[in-house]
Amino acid sequence: MPGTGIETENIRALNLQQIRYVYLVGIGGIGMSALARYFYAAGMQVAGYDRTRTALTDRLSAEGMEVTHDPGAIPDSFRNPTRRDQTLVVFTPAVPASHEGLAWFRSQGYRVAKRSEVLGALTRDAYTVAVAGTHGKTTTSTMAAHLATSCGLACTAFLGGISRKHGTNLVMTEGRSGDRRLMIVEADEFDQSFLTLHPDISVITSMDADHLDVYGEAANLEKAYRAFASQTLETGVLLYRKDLPLHGAAPARFTYSISDAADFEARHITVKEGRYRFELLRSGENIGSFTCGLPGRHNIENAVAALAIGIMLGLDPGMMSEALASFEGIQRRFEYRLRTPAVTYIDDYAHHPAELKACIGSVRELYPGKRITGVFQPHLFSRTRDFATAFADSLSGLDELILLDIYPAREEPIPGVTSRMIYDLVDGPSRTMCTRDDLVEKVQAADPEVLLTMGAGDIDQLTGPLSEMLAQKHQL
Repeated sequence: MPGTGIETENIRALNLQQIRYVYLVGIGGIGMSALARYFYAAGMQVAGYDRTRTALTDRLSAEGMEVTHDPGAIPDSFRNPTRRDQTLVVFTPAVPASHEGLAWFRSQGYRVAKRSEVLGALTRDAYTVAVAGTHGKTTTSTMAAHLATSCGLACTAFLGGISRKHGTNLVMTEGRSGDRRLMIVEADEFDQSFLTLHPDISVITSMDADHLDVYGEAANLEKAYRAFASQTLETGVLLYRKDLPLHGAAPARFTYSISDAADFEARHITVKEGRYRFELLRSGENIGSFTCGLPGRHNIENAVAALAIGIMLGLDPGMMSEALASFEGIQRRFEYRLRTPAVTYIDDYAHHPAELKACIGSVRELYPGKRITGVFQPHLFSRTRDFATAFADSLSGLDELILLDIYPAREEPIPGVTSRMIYDLVDGPSRTMCTRDDLVEKVQAADPEVLLTMGAGDIDQLTGPLSEMLAQKHQL
């Protein structure tokens, strides 16, 4: 893994008051871009590199940050040796150690740190809520930030998705504050990044096997989650989903659930006008009635976790009820691109078998009797290899499957690992393989009633062309 012990010591000694220049290698990543926005809002000069130009990197440029796609094109203001002590270089583990720009900064003695280490430094003196989980963490943390800000708390939130309400993955609001500013962060399990955090409130939404290229086996991932839980401050609280194996993982702990008796639980769940309604119980006591407009029962579960966080923060249940009802969700989390009698198009970030199953199940529940066409772009060769059977099982819930090539992200190809590993195991739906370049034409020929695109790669760059094609086809 990239990085050295020396770099870790540098970040522990980091005094952000000295920093005036921040350069981010991998600035277009969802977590890195939130850091970039934070430092830019603090008045620092911010620049960075990303391999691919995307809508997000274009937004960063429009906001005033200098973004390059040439690994060696470091701005002159960051090459000035007299500014070395005022400069912080941040990288993501997805960037190889051989990266030209990163290698230059290291050779010149600049302070270099992983994103997770910087996030750990930023949260050190804040009242920190850290939400971890192989899935559910982005929705839960964004909901929690929405509840806190809607109820008037001063809050800074580093999110793993773009909040539809705020149009950004960094939320910074003024309002009531205690002795320490509230920070809500998404805690990433990849590369054990979340072990740089020592939260006041730790939340774990799920622990399904993932990132086995890093952890080797599921038992090691579980061990890392237990280590994260153990880093909750002695005065803090651990909150986790009832069925997770975390009993005794922290001195103060609470559970949540929508199906089992728990410290925080949703009961009397009903659906009215396409929205879930439920009662929230705390230790058996009815806290109030709440409405969640996001589809899927897994989102009720996320809402219960976010409401539990709000109660721990001292938020008023009545105000939280109003706030939750107004929650607009997150881009690429069950995001409607088209919603008409003729055709429905939903885009989702799902890239793990459990996420795919929940997403497809939600669509099936909302559109019974409709033909569901799903497009899936596998993310990572190692994840495809490790979960091919589980992916195929989840995708078998579709009526029609269009399967794209694997998006490699940070990985080199693995011999013999392709999308066909999944394709050959799918049972039930009609299916076809497709290249990214041919997708729009393939979907047009399929003439879907309900279209669902899923994946964490660059499939999001095709949502616009797909929406335009469907709108033209149906004269919308």
